[in-house]
Order: sequence, then structure tokens, then C-alpha cells
Amino acid sequence: MNLEDATMNISDKRVLVAGLGVSGRSAVQALQGRARAVTSVDERAQDADLSSFDQVDWSQVDVVMTSPVFNPRTPFIQEAQERGIPVISEVELAWDLRAPAAKTGRPAPWIGITGTNGKTSTTSMTAAMMSSSGYDAPAVGNIGKAVSQAALDPSHDVLCVELSSFQLHFTNSLALECAAITNLAADHLDWHGGFEAYAADKAKIYRGVRKALVYNADDRRVSVIAAAAQLAPGCLRVGFTLGQPEAGMIGVSDGWIVDMSGVAGGPVGQAERIAPLRGLQGMSEPDGRVYPHLLADALCAFALALGAGADRAAATKAMACFKPGDHRIETVAQLGAGADAIRFVDDSKATNAHAARASLSSYQPGSVVWIAGGLAKGARFEDLVASQASRLAAAVVIGRDPEPILQALSSQAPKLPVERVEPDPADSVMARAVAAAGRFAKPGHVVLLAPACASMDQFKSYAERGRMFALEAERWVNGHEAA
Repeated sequence: MNLEDATMNISDKRVLVAGLGVSGRSAVQALQGRARAVTSVDERAQDADLSSFDQVDWSQVDVVMTSPVFNPRTPFIQEAQERGIPVISEVELAWDLRAPAAKTGRPAPWIGITGTNGKTSTTSMTAAMMSSSGYDAPAVGNIGKAVSQAALDPSHDVLCVELSSFQLHFTNSLALECAAITNLAADHLDWHGGFEAYAADKAKIYRGVRKALVYNADDRRVSVIAAAAQLAPGCLRVGFTLGQPEAGMIGVSDGWIVDMSGVAGGPVGQAERIAPLRGLQGMSEPDGRVYPHLLADALCAFALALGAGADRAAATKAMACFKPGDHRIETVAQLGAGADAIRFVDDSKATNAHAARASLSSYQPGSVVWIAGGLAKGARFEDLVASQASRLAAAVVIGRDPEPILQALSSQAPKLPVERVEPDPADSVMARAVAAAGRFAKPGHVVLLAPACASMDQFKSYAERGRMFALEAERWVNGHEAA
């Protein structure tokens, strides 16, 4: 039985839903009344039909829909594959179950976004640009509503879908309206078994794209994947760059976003000014400098939205008004005003070295007191520190896995003041980190939480880590204002 057969007529299939997280529960709900039978299995959820994969009767399973938490080497996945039973993602299931949209009578097309970093910002911006153009176009998938629920809602005109490499691994049938890879760097290699496998799963997003394949022209690996992708006839390849664009690209020149791709309506290769950078206030430092990584996300989103039919003027206005979401380079407290202020900036979502590099690179030399560390996941940080050492005034290291960060600081920035925050007691770690950073901070400095590591060693999530940072930063500022 091949995958296409398994998902073409779900009403004939007995589906095993592995894992009752957000995607699993959404899938169970979506399958009710549509599949021949639905069985859920979760070792921790009391309401699951089965509490162990050892209880599965494989003779009664036609398809396995697996949670992204399970890597391809998980025993039950290997068991299913050895038996010839297809294993699919919730995304694959949602693509198969798509309901006709009320306005058109056809399933809503999807705009898909993946990459190591910038997925959420790009997806959110794309949805805002489409919505401003009159489309019902929610951001779904890894953000917002689960994609299997969104795909069944006839009110949606377009779905802007954030796609992880985990989801794409078990997805094979997508033919997206527009698709983008924001960037590629080493991440989740333990799940995928290596970088090449990780990149191959990301590359799936480009298969059969219909209108616009959007790629990061400043990222060599993404550019190679984009050049090799097999597209539908008439599909545009649109590169985005933070430099001067070439024909087929959108980029930046003389303080303006400039299109030479044709996606905004002009001829390919003819430069056309789209918007001034000074208008992107929600993506800028107080002195007007635009955060480079958010500008890249904006260029990517603009190309996707225009490729999918958004109105140029409406998309440009939405881009100018956009502000990044919570825990994404967000000023959460400030002592003083103007150029001499000490600002506390939450970028807790920077959970790997690539994201932390983008965050740190937004600031002036010698201006950052960096709070870093957490769960390193086997990563090394020498390249990160070497490239960004000039930005740093000091570093404060948190987490139960501090050695990779400490070793990188010692070897690549040996003269930098560094303070290690002991991991216990865990409930006061962020208060102690902020206090340490505050001792280093001088007028004009930024205390930046961009940990380059996952949060689960001491926090429930990167969001909780960011909330605790904001709370303690506000307390620190209030205490020093009173003094």
C-alpha cells in the first residue's frame, strides 16, 4: 500500500493516531465520522484509547498519523513501516481532508513556510498581508489553529501554514500555491539523524509549487535547493536578499525595498521601488535601524503574498505596520530614555545559534549584555561567539548545560566579562540572571535574552522563559528608578 492510496480514501481507512498533543487531538476530531475507525495511543494522556504502543493490534491499522515528537527511528514507526503501513503527518492528513471553501467551491490553497529560523514571523506577516488584501487567510500549523482543523473550515480563502521539518518528514503530497525556505542551519539533527536529512525534509516544501517559489538568495544551501526544485509550469522563482537584488530577486537598495523579480507586477529584471526602510517602524531599533533578520522575513512574506494574489498597496501597508510576536526581539523594560537608556530585550525565541546570531547582529558594537544558555542539544557555539564578540559588553550564562557556551566564550572572547548563574534554585534563576546582567549594564547598553539554547532544562517553554525575563527586568528597572 503506498501513501497516495492510504490517504486518497480516508473513509476506508483505520487510522492510528500516535500522540495526543495539539496536532493529535485535532486529527482525532477531524477524523471522527470521516475515517472507518480511529484509535488514539498516548502513554501519558489518560483519555487515549491505548496507553502503550505494545497494545496496538497492527492487523487493525491501515494508516499511522504520528506526532512530530516521534522521530523516524521510534520503534512503533519502524514497526508500521516494516509491515507496509504508511506513516503520515497531521499536515498530510489535513491536505487530504481539505474541504471546499465557501466562496470558490474548491479547497483553499496553501502558502507554506519553513526554515530553521524566521518561520513564525514570516508566516504571521504573510497572513497579515493576505488579510489586508481582503482574504480570510489565517496563520496556522505550528502557530494558531491546528492545520487539520483549519483545512476543514470553509470560511478560509487561503491558509498560511508554518511547517516544521518534523511535519515535512512524513508529508509527501503537498502542492502549495507558494512556498518558502527562510534559511537553513544545523538544528534538530538528533531527530533527523544529520544535516543532509534535515535539509532534504525542508526541501519537500518546494515540490510542485504552483505560483511562487521564494528562497533566501543570501543562503547558499537554500539557493541550491531552490534551483533544483521541480515546479509547476509558470511558477516564479523569487529570491530575497538584504543586498542589491539581481533579476529575479527582491532586495534592498539606497534605503528602499526594491523588486526585480516581477512578483509585484513589473517586468523581471526591472528595478521597482516598493517601500522605504524608514517606514518599517515595528521592525526597527529606536534609532531607526531595521533588524536585519526581520527585514529578511518581511521580504520573504511580501514575495509569498504577492505571488498568491495579494494587493501590492495593501501588502506594503501591512508590512509597514507589522510588529513581531511575543518573545521575538521585544523591548520589555527600560531604565532611562534616549540613547543613554538601559533596555531589556526579550528574544527568548532565539533557541539556536543561528537565531541568536541574527539577534545579536542587530546591535551596535560593545552594546550588548548577553544572557545565554539552557539546553544546548549537543550544539557548539564557537562560530557564534567569534562572529558576534564585538557586539558584546558582557555575558551571563544560565542553564543546566552551561559548558558549551562557557567554552565558546573562553576560547573566542577570553577578555569578555562573564558570570555563570548557578542552576539551583531553579525558581530564582532568572531573577539572579537579570541581577547579574544589571551589574554589567551601563547607559546605552541592551540586556538581551537570546539564549541560543532550548528552555526545557529550567522552564516549561521559551515563552515561560521570556515571561520570567520580562517580569524580572521590570522589577529591576522599578528598583533602580526608586533608587
